[in-house]
Amino acid sequence: MLPAAESPALDPSATGRSLSAALLRLRLRSPFLAALALFARYEVTERVPTAATDGETVFVNPDFWHPLTPGEQDGLLLHEVLHCALGHCWRRQERDPQLWNIAADIVINGMILAEPGAALPAGGLFDERLQHFGTEEVFELLERDLAAAPPLLMADLLDEAPGASTENSLGARARRQQQAGHWRGALQKAAAVARSMGGDVPAHLRRELAVLDPGRLDWRTALWRYLVRTPVDFVGFDRRFVGRGLYLDSLEGETVRVSVCLDTSGSVSDRQMQAFAAEVQAILSSYPHLTAELYFADAALYGPYPLRPHDALPAAEGGGGTDFRPFFQRLTAQQADPYGPPGVAIYLTDGYGAFPAEAPTVPTLWVVTAGGLALESFPFGEAVRLG
Repeated sequence: MLPAAESPALDPSATGRSLSAALLRLRLRSPFLAALALFARYEVTERVPTAATDGETVFVNPDFWHPLTPGEQDGLLLHEVLHCALGHCWRRQERDPQLWNIAADIVINGMILAEPGAALPAGGLFDERLQHFGTEEVFELLERDLAAAPPLLMADLLDEAPGASTENSLGARARRQQQAGHWRGALQKAAAVARSMGGDVPAHLRRELAVLDPGRLDWRTALWRYLVRTPVDFVGFDRRFVGRGLYLDSLEGETVRVSVCLDTSGSVSDRQMQAFAAEVQAILSSYPHLTAELYFADAALYGPYPLRPHDALPAAEGGGGTDFRPFFQRLTAQQADPYGPPGVAIYLTDGYGAFPAEAPTVPTLWVVTAGGLALESFPFGEAVRLG
């Protein structure tokens, strides 16, 4: 059972006292991280070779801990606490465990080195090129070039506590869900503590935290605003339902034209493409009044292909660089079409590519993969996270 936010109960050994000292040093430097550390449990054990976590408890080997400098001890403690808080044990899903551990270590160690006074023990992974990306994205980049992935000297993401019996899949899933809820609450409370002390969430954590934010706008809800006119928009209610006391916004017409573009550049993985395809089908199934057409785009544009509910999607085309401009150039050219331009453009992407110099006139909804470009970095339209 995960603990409430209170001073962690550490064993009275020399290692326990040393861990307490590290927590106190952390409290003086970062109210947010210090508050977050109070939501973890700590165990001194020789069952792990260095340090590790199962998402609930931070395990520390005393023989590894004591030779470290105070800065390295602080960095090691932060490393494991952040693995817990950022959900690296449960966010892995079906990904390769070792490669996921490498990706998570690179992201977290970049955060730690941004903290004053913290250092990394020898062998800690660091990659200046990748440290500012999200963990999912670093994993995808490493997966494409496995030979370039650094070796993992200290595997520290555990499926279960050392020495625990193997759980069945249902029990493991329930435990991961409990962890996710616990740490989401911990992050919110730690942020409140930091703000009450005149601080805030460290900037170098915000990108990774965005993936965990359950308050992100559901993109289907956002899409609905493009497909209906509200009373504020000078149109009445759908008269077919008024007699039943249902004041529903009426659709702009019998059909609404939608252009959907899937990013098929080399930076989008097969797993992400499968997620895109599922979302396209969800769009078609959710809104029967849509007339939809599909495009694929890397540096070039492919399509359009007509879309109907339950139709199999055509084979994806692309695999090169990313350029958003051809898609919007096509939509701009359609303005002379008596049946265009489309009512809304939906672009499913990781967000890394060349944008048009000027915003197009067509309303645009960007649906962005986990670990993709920060939502506030899109120069036009509305961006929502595909979670």
